[in-house]
Amino acid sequence: MKNTIYEKLGADRLKQLVDAFYDLVLENPTLRPLFTTDMEMVRQKQIAFLTQFLGGPALYNQTFGQPMMRARHLPHAITEEAAAAWLLCMKEAIQTLEIEEDFKETLFNCFPKLAAHMVNR
Repeated sequence: MKNTIYEKLGADRLKQLVDAFYDLVLENPTLRPLFTTDMEMVRQKQIAFLTQFLGGPALYNQTFGQPMMRARHLPHAITEEAAAAWLLCMKEAIQTLEIEEDFKETLFNCFPKLAAHMVNR
């Protein structure tokens, strides 16, 4: 039996999720200005973080150190509007996955507290 969200989702679907998510982020007028760096590195870091966040191996810690996501995001102006846009992109990206509807809801429900925690303006 698969006990964690990560185990149920799997590495391949997580990569699909991250790719779909950042495709949406880069089209979003609120979020696009926040991403002015190497998007391949952003995607790799997100995969590592979400692997760990969703109950998989501690890839982020092993590669980049402690997540400290709020501190890492402080240089970026993250407003409540940006957090809402982020969540909308995540919800849309989750909808692209071929997984059960109830699992889509379970997966999405992992993110609202995280998005709210990142608001710093």
